[in-house]
Amino acid sequence: MTNSLDAVAEADYVLLTTFRKDGTPVGTAMWAVSENGKLYVWTVTDSWKVKRLRRNPAVTLQPCSASGKPRGAVIEGTGRLLDAEGTEHVRKLLRRKYWLTGPLVILGSNLRRGKSGTIGIEISPAA
Repeated sequence: MTNSLDAVAEADYVLLTTFRKDGTPVGTAMWAVSENGKLYVWTVTDSWKVKRLRRNPAVTLQPCSASGKPRGAVIEGTGRLLDAEGTEHVRKLLRRKYWLTGPLVILGSNLRRGKSGTIGIEISPAA
């Protein structure tokens, strides 16, 4: 395992793994964008990964395919749920990186769930 975000910073999809109460890992393929040495992802507010992060901020990251097939080094880190302002910044970063599909997916999500229906997650590499 490595603790530099370089391996996942440029990946189109990242396998974000959170951990259940019993320590079982649960991976999810997600869009991700890096800024200032941290990685940001965006998800539905009431998703299980958000619930798991509230209890245990430990995560691992790995570049992956859209279907979640991992490739490359595993990176350990900690996740932090963002407030409304931070989440809006993540949406902006995702729109820029995924310039064609990003704006459409985010618009559809805002129409369906409202802005409070999704949340940004900031991931810092483990020290």
